[in-house]
Amino acid sequence: MKKSLVVLAIAAAFSPMLAQAEAGDWVVRARAVNINPDEDSKLGKTVNNLGLGTLIGQGAELKVDSNTIPELDISYYVTKNIALELILATGSKHDVSITGSAASNTIPNQLLGSVDVLPPTLTVQWHFNPDQTFDPYVGAGVNYTAFLDRKLNVRQGALGGYKIKVDNDSWGYALQAGLDVNLKDGWLINADIKYVSIDTDVKLKGAATSNRWTKIDSLDIDPWVFGIGIGKKF
Repeated sequence: MKKSLVVLAIAAAFSPMLAQAEAGDWVVRARAVNINPDEDSKLGKTVNNLGLGTLIGQGAELKVDSNTIPELDISYYVTKNIALELILATGSKHDVSITGSAASNTIPNQLLGSVDVLPPTLTVQWHFNPDQTFDPYVGAGVNYTAFLDRKLNVRQGALGGYKIKVDNDSWGYALQAGLDVNLKDGWLINADIKYVSIDTDVKLKGAATSNRWTKIDSLDIDPWVFGIGIGKKF
């Protein structure tokens, strides 16, 4: 009996102070996010189809490394359960490398340089328990990825000095799931995971391509984005 009274007293004390969401509320979150590309590269196949098979091995691919960056996002609750979230990540730098190429090929495995990307994303979220301490949600939306620094170079091998570039920005979809842990005075702790569709073309320019930009890869970057942070409801 005494234990039951203690539990009820604690619940009564904390319930009024939880960050309960209502229509018209704004939430600002700050997260640390790890961007982990799940790339699909067709570099070797594309180059061989162009008749440039001596340049690189059939199994060669472009690899994009992961990075951890700060992220700011702003949510607006259209209803108690439905929120719009605009994700404003800072620019993220990623190294780009060739892997899987045989040592005998003209372009061996090597680091080509790095690219900077800016990936603003807008999602629509459904919050299952906005009035409870633990509020899981799912979301879906659209992503635009701008490649701010897209120039790469072949640094090793017989084609050293050839230019490579990421050719175009990307529009894609985003899927999201996460959890808000509502605290008192409007504060919350957040954990979030997103899958973002990002694809672009990669081109090479040099004597082997008659000094014209020639497509050598259709690169799907498609990162998983893992985040954790804090937020405040207003």
